[in-house]
Amino acid sequence: MVKLNKIYTRTGDNGTTALVFGPRRDKHDLRVEAYGTVDETNSTIGLARLHMSGMAELDAMLFRIQNDLFDLGADLAAPDTGEKLDYEPLRIVEAQATRLEAEIDALNAHLDPLTSFVLPGGSAAAAHLHLARTVSRRAERLMVELSRSETVGAPALKYINRLSDFLFVAARFANDGGKADILWIPGKNR
Repeated sequence: MVKLNKIYTRTGDNGTTALVFGPRRDKHDLRVEAYGTVDETNSTIGLARLHMSGMAELDAMLFRIQNDLFDLGADLAAPDTGEKLDYEPLRIVEAQATRLEAEIDALNAHLDPLTSFVLPGGSAAAAHLHLARTVSRRAERLMVELSRSETVGAPALKYINRLSDFLFVAARFANDGGKADILWIPGKNR
């Protein structure tokens, strides 16, 4: 259980931070960048949730995702070094990605097929969900880069990939079931 009594510790004043275990890392370390961007994704979803009036089902999905993103941050903050630990670190599991796939399918069932790419915008909810989608893609790029030099669990990588898909479909759903989507018109302003 997490217990935070004091928010500042002064231990990061030298530009380093502590992971769950192991040596301190620079605050610009790729692992710290990855879980920091996951946190940023979570915050953008929080902004989107401010605009979920009348979309209780979608809001509940986003709430579950916000909790999952804390799980993902915990996963990334506890590097898998292959060492035997005295405890089981929190890891993203396959079921979390599978749930996202089911929720994508449920939302997508209400949408007409696309005839063009969608420009980010429309309703306030959709615009914020598109922003969350792009931030989650950045988190994914950082996690993939990290996975080339350190262990990142396959379920974590799958989850972050599915998340951007979910956020795209959720943005369309929030745009009056796709009816308020703003479609890209190639070459329109030439």
